[in-house]
Parts: sequence; structure tokens; C-alpha cells
Amino acid sequence: MTVTHPPETDVLRRQDPELAGILHAERERQSTTLQLIAAENFTSPAVLAALGSPLANKYAEGYPGARHHGGCEIVDVAERLAVERAKALFGADHANVQAHSGSSAVLAAYAALLRPGDTVLALGLAHGGHLTHGSPANFSGRWFHFVGYGVDAETGLIDHAQVRTLARTHRPKAIVCGSIAYPRHIDHAFFREVADEVGAHLIADAAHPIGLVAGGAAPSPVPYADIVCATTHKVLRGPRGGMILCRAGLAERVDRAVFPFTQGGAQMHTVAAKAVALGEAATEAFAAYAHRVVANARALAAALADEGLVVTTGGTDTHLITADPAPLGVDGRDARGRLAAAGLVLDCCALPHADARGLRLGTAAVTTQGMGEGEMTLIAGLLARVLRGGTDPARARADVRELTAAFPPHPYPG
Repeated sequence: MTVTHPPETDVLRRQDPELAGILHAERERQSTTLQLIAAENFTSPAVLAALGSPLANKYAEGYPGARHHGGCEIVDVAERLAVERAKALFGADHANVQAHSGSSAVLAAYAALLRPGDTVLALGLAHGGHLTHGSPANFSGRWFHFVGYGVDAETGLIDHAQVRTLARTHRPKAIVCGSIAYPRHIDHAFFREVADEVGAHLIADAAHPIGLVAGGAAPSPVPYADIVCATTHKVLRGPRGGMILCRAGLAERVDRAVFPFTQGGAQMHTVAAKAVALGEAATEAFAAYAHRVVANARALAAALADEGLVVTTGGTDTHLITADPAPLGVDGRDARGRLAAAGLVLDCCALPHADARGLRLGTAAVTTQGMGEGEMTLIAGLLARVLRGGTDPARARADVRELTAAFPPHPYPG
């Protein structure tokens, strides 16, 4: 087969062969290993084209029609398009597409609704909460007083009774519902009810499920939350970045919290790429993809359980799975290292009510590659053999290469 390269790679190879080699190596890594990290996916060639477009050259502090730099008439159109697509896709009153990341979006949500020292109720970090949900190493834990709710020790499901009790006891200014490792749908109506009962704002951190929401494969937090924070990568398959959806009455506060309070100029090439991804997510093909992601996750969870891993909550409703590999004689950190050597790339995560670490897997990327439920069974079997020591990493690596060769992630080889 003749190896071809995208034009931009040819330009880079001529000017900076060292960096071109690094990019080629990363493309090779992505093409020959299994990407099972729940927060990752493969963007479309159109998204990549927007990211590498001339919009990267434009400084555009402010918002369409009210910029602090001249020459923004074209990028204004791009941002308005992204905003309108987001509003239409999610049924939101208002959308801000400038946030640089999911963490930036959460920071802006807090800035719009809270003051330093305010109390916030959120899922505890050991139970699947994000760093922005009160980690002492993060701005959230330094600036606000976080109270953590958890999951039930037996079921692994969010403890609703505890949520209500903590809300009544601490009277938080805001309640956050969302997780980086919770495999089930969140009951947004319940959180809205509790928030209303104690006079709190409700912030939904939907960074993980927002792509499933777009495809109709997960319930939407938009009708319930005052502010919804999201990322535009993960299942949504867009560029790495953030997005905020909110009620009309909070639009000005949210926009001011993004710019000028927490960010400067928007990255207009990324905003344009978000518009592309949002357009793709509005199609029937994407809806079918989102449902396949969930079907694959359920198949992978079941296969992992059959192999002896303890799957948190007994399964999944979403794209992600958390599991304890201890029955196979290995903890999460060691398991991640062994699997990485075999070409299976995933994360470890905290396990609720335990000191050990587990594994967190996702099916968004492998589903983009075209894999189905049969491949999920193969992956689970390979993972278990590696952890049991039934196959050496080199042999497993060859099996992974064979599988990924049949399902390439990129539109061009090499």
C-alpha cells in the first residue's frame, strides 16, 4: 500500500521534520492501540480542518457584534453559527461556546452564580466527582466550601437520601450533579427538586454524557439545570473545548463570567470546529452512533463481568464503565500499566468505599472506528488474559494491532 500523508503534514515535514516525526508517532500510536479512555474520541476530518484553518490567526476578545478587535466580521458568523447549533441541538435558551475546556466552563458557572466561601454540594471525589467539584488542589476547593455526597455502598448508585439530608443540613448556594466515573443516568428531576427545596442553584456537569444527550441516548439536563457545563470532545466528537448552556435569565451573567472574568480572547478556530461538530451531532447518523456507543459499553461491561472483574453498579447506561480488577489478582494502577504495555489504553479511578483503585473504560473511540459488540467481547477477553498473565504483552500487542488494522481511526493511512 502506498502511504499518503495529509498536506499539512507534508508542509511540516519540510519545515520542521523533528516535530513532524512526533506527530507521525502519535498518529501511529492512535492507529495501533485501543483507545479505551472514556474522555477521548476521534474527531472527523472536517473538525480537524476547522482546527487548522486561518481562523487560528484571529484575535476576537468579546462576543459577536461587540469585539475588542477589528476584522471580526467573519469569525462573528462562525461563532453565531456554533451558538445557534448548540441551542437547537440541546433545546437551550442560551449557549456560550468560548470556554477553553470543561474545567473552564465549570469555573465560569461558579463565577456566574457564587462568591468565594459559598457552600456547594457535589459528588465526592472518591465517589466519582471531578477535580472542579471541590478538590483542594483545584480552584474549586480553594475558593468554595464543598460538601460531598456519595454513592450507596451496596448498589454503587447515588445515595438520594444522603443528598437530600446534606442539602437540608448545609443549605448550599449551588448543587452540582455530574461525574467523571458514574456509569448510570443521573436523575436530574430529583436534583432539581432538592435544589428548589433548599433555594440552591442547580449546575449539571454533563461533560461526559452530553454527546449521548445530543444523540438521544441519554436524558437531557437542560430542562432541569440552571446551568449545564459540557465539553465538546468525548462522545460529542468535537475539538477539545468547553461549552455552557443556560436559561435566558442567566445568559448575561454566564457570558461575563467567561469573558472578561475568566478568559481572554476566544480560540476562533476551535469555535469553528465546535460548530462543525455540533452540525454533525444533529444528524441521524450521529444519533445511531450514540446508541451504538451505549450498546457497546453494555456489551463490554457484561463481558468484563463474565471474565471475573467486578463491574460497578452491575453495568452501565452510558459510554463508560468502572470495574475492579482485584478478582484477577491485580489492582487498578498495576492493571493500567500492564494493559498499556499490551496496547490497551485506559484509566484507573477511585473505587467508592475502598482504598484500592479500579479501571475506567469508555467505548466512544472504538465505536467511532466501527467496532461492535463482537469486538467488545474480544477486547474484554484480551484484557482479562493480560491481567491474569495468560498472555504476554508482546503477544497481546500483536492481537491489538491486528484488531485496529481492521478498524482504522483515521481517514488516511500512515
